[in-house]
Amino acid sequence: MSSSVQLFRDQRYHELKGQCLQQGRLFEDPEFPASDESLYYDSAAKGKVEWKRPKDLCEDPHLLVDGMSSHDFHQGKLGNCWFVAACSCLALRKSLWQQVIPDSKEQEWDPKNPRKYAGIFRFRFWRFGEWTEVVVDDLLPTEDGELIYCRSNVRNEFWSALLEKAYAKLAGSYQALDGGCAAEALVDFTGAVAESINLEEGKYGEVISEQMKLFEDLMKVHKRGGFISCSISAPGRPSEAETGMGLIVGHAYSVTAIRKLRLGESLVFSFKAEKLFMIRLRNPWGKKEWHGAWSDSSEEWKKVSDSERKNLGLTVKNDGEFWMTFEDWCKNFTDVDICRTVNTSCFSLHKTWEKEIMYGAWAKHPEPLLNRSGGCFDNRETFLQNPQYLFDVKKAQDKVLVSLQQEDRRKYRKEGRGDNITIGFEILKVEDNRRYRLHKLTVQERVATSPYSNTRSVFLRRTLQQGRYVLVPTTYIPGVPTKFILRLYTDVPSKLRELKADRPKMTCWSLLRGYPRRVTQIKVHSAEGLQKQDRSGGADPYVLIKCENQSRRSPVQHDTTSPVFNTQVIFYRKDIDSPVTIQVWSSSLLSDRFLGQAVLAASPGEPREQRRLRLRGRGGGEAAELPGHISVTVLCSDDLAEL
Repeated sequence: MSSSVQLFRDQRYHELKGQCLQQGRLFEDPEFPASDESLYYDSAAKGKVEWKRPKDLCEDPHLLVDGMSSHDFHQGKLGNCWFVAACSCLALRKSLWQQVIPDSKEQEWDPKNPRKYAGIFRFRFWRFGEWTEVVVDDLLPTEDGELIYCRSNVRNEFWSALLEKAYAKLAGSYQALDGGCAAEALVDFTGAVAESINLEEGKYGEVISEQMKLFEDLMKVHKRGGFISCSISAPGRPSEAETGMGLIVGHAYSVTAIRKLRLGESLVFSFKAEKLFMIRLRNPWGKKEWHGAWSDSSEEWKKVSDSERKNLGLTVKNDGEFWMTFEDWCKNFTDVDICRTVNTSCFSLHKTWEKEIMYGAWAKHPEPLLNRSGGCFDNRETFLQNPQYLFDVKKAQDKVLVSLQQEDRRKYRKEGRGDNITIGFEILKVEDNRRYRLHKLTVQERVATSPYSNTRSVFLRRTLQQGRYVLVPTTYIPGVPTKFILRLYTDVPSKLRELKADRPKMTCWSLLRGYPRRVTQIKVHSAEGLQKQDRSGGADPYVLIKCENQSRRSPVQHDTTSPVFNTQVIFYRKDIDSPVTIQVWSSSLLSDRFLGQAVLAASPGEPREQRRLRLRGRGGGEAAELPGHISVTVLCSDDLAEL
């Protein structure tokens, strides 16, 4: 077994199987016994259940019969359509289900050697950043000789029932799987990044341009091995009510195909033919389908040749799978869960991403500098009392993907605290040389806010400009402790790391070389009226900010005499009498040209408002004036943990 796979409850599959075979007995799992405590976390929910092994339910049982298909199974009595929808998606990708069901052939029943069967199975789930192996026995809950939960269409196939049992064991009980989100199960099956979209809020049913962007994005996700599920939320309507068009409210459907379909005699070669954007869905019940346009037996399919119908996999039967136009889908469904398998392989032909992962926790503490549970941005006094993570965008601009995931709380349902916590995060553009925690928001820019949701994970895509950023994951309400995992994907390495220190560390060297006495924040907003440097009347200016033996340089702004810099820096100063110098230069191929400077004492008593300063030549405060002004904000404090 790979060392990267964790063992749930430290149960070792091969050891346990070997013991059972040696002793001539079938495995019975002491960690998830065939009893009510494995079925229910609520004692009031108990019913009449018999636990039976597959050999007692049919002849010739198998883990898989003729491979795996998205049509293999149905939901059963448990309200976990979301889990079954996720299984439908998983079945479409052999490489992924083989990861969840390792060595399926080794685990399979062998009718020629029944003595090799020990009634033990293993499954793997991606849990909180690590693959975790879960061992189960083959005792399954039944009523009147029938499986009561997830079951296969084929009476002697048991992979879905056993997978569900392993997942229930991880959650604490079968009942803990009642109600959930397909994206959560898909993340557990694959390690993918989950994103939720509200089709109503995004007006995808009304705005055609947005609809087409979403179609192309979902088609790309599907082609690259991602997963999509969808549902209809209708406040005030009972869950599992049927709409007039045959769709089920509050029910998770899996998306099994997304295609562009051309109508006409020459579907492939005729570019004048009508083009349709189509999506295929599956109801985990294995029945109840869409009755609208392009439903299985609708008139529209007469426009499509027999060969194309066969290519699309059209079957005119009530098997729970059906096609819709993408426009109808956007108008009839309200919520979409997308799981992206983010490509981090350096051998891929498609775009690859640099991945960073951090484990953290929101934890309460009465001391503000030690508190790490400050709540969302609305809690201005405590917001920065959250974990803080620093990262860099190295390119001029870079697309960034962020996933924040809280621990799975279903295992706490027996204790009455199994609901997800509302979480989200903020991204702040900070000083280019920041190395310590933020304590007050002053010159920093709030550049991105994730959705806040009580789902297990929240996701954000943003294009960020070059610079340094602090990502602040938060619970919505202050003082709610729980663990989280943070994943960041960028085009080039971002050096994601947690900010833990509040100020520079006092060391033995500090006694010899001095310790900072003052912290100074500077933001250079812009300049105007700079001296022209070429015949076209422009310049290529940048700013250079100097303090003691430190300096920071901004990116070059091209062909302008009124540049916008928005450059931020922070200095921890040992010599408080040494001034801060802000110089403006024009970049040149041969030699950069000095355009002027401003010299600041940068003491706590100076104004904290944005100021407009005249540029001067080199020298003291009485140096000659030069063309142009710069706009700056300067903040100083002798408390190193104030800014």
